[in-house]
Amino acid sequence: MATNVLAASPVNIQDFLRILVAQLNNQDPLKPLDNQEFVTQLAQFTSLQQTQNLDDKLGQLLSVQGSMQSVGLLGRQVTVGAENGTFSGKVTALNFVGGEPRLTVTLDNGSVMTDIGISSLVTVK
Repeated sequence: MATNVLAASPVNIQDFLRILVAQLNNQDPLKPLDNQEFVTQLAQFTSLQQTQNLDDKLGQLLSVQGSMQSVGLLGRQVTVGAENGTFSGKVTALNFVGGEPRLTVTLDNGSVMTDIGISSLVTVK
């Protein structure tokens, strides 16, 4: 359940420190909390935050890499899989819609297919 709360509203280090200070201010003076426990919680929170940042950066890197690889398809002969069969042609244009590469393929018979996703490609020559 705590994971859903974090996903819905990201908690940053300042929020964590505010919670920690509130916890210290409201603790029972006859039963003080262990300082080592606070340091452990802070280290765990920092580690989680760094992991989330790394995940975000890795996603961005994969997106850029996919975009760069799609540029290499320009001028290449491809086979496109569609609902009504497969078609062969040359990639003649590339554009990005919402960060996703979309291809334009001029088929061997001269007709043009537009808005083709990379996942529709069957072969690349």
